[in-house]
Amino acid sequence: MKTVFTTGEAAKICKVSQQTIIRCFDNGQLKGFRVPGSRFRRIPREALYKFMRDNGIPTDALESGKRKVLLVDDDVELLELIQKFLDEDGRFETRVAQNGFDAGMMVKEYHPDLIVLDVMLPDINGKEVCQRVRADSTLEDVRILCMSGMVEEDRIQELKLAGADDFIHKPFEVETLIERMCVQLDLETAAAA
Repeated sequence: MKTVFTTGEAAKICKVSQQTIIRCFDNGQLKGFRVPGSRFRRIPREALYKFMRDNGIPTDALESGKRKVLLVDDDVELLELIQKFLDEDGRFETRVAQNGFDAGMMVKEYHPDLIVLDVMLPDINGKEVCQRVRADSTLEDVRILCMSGMVEEDRIQELKLAGADDFIHKPFEVETLIERMCVQLDLETAAAA
């Protein structure tokens, strides 16, 4: 478990901008230290926890240290396979939804860091899910990784214009999916770890 955070990491955990963290550090609201011989700021876990508690910021991301992922697909076997790999990885806390309606309800309540979204759901298409998430300002920090067996490049562009951050073609290796998830969440990939 991480004990010291950069301002960028603290910003992601608190779901605020890095500038906000720097401002709070510089005005003394957020305790920490500067790296000797540089301008870099570092924030100890206890100081970040106190800052989050004092400002009413949910501390669950800091407490578990895991990134919250919502998996949305109507293929139950695929969901179970991905969830098994993510549980074994240990860096992710996962929830699953098998349709767009459940996903919409869960996004609000769970506030995931990342949504892994099948774009061909029985009740709603992925483009509409992306648009709904992007239309909600409280979810602006949620990353969306779409997946599908469709291959038309113009459809992928439509998804990205609707708010998707990345796209992966089915079928895929779960390891490849995890690498793409790590890129979206600014986590080290297994190869770099």
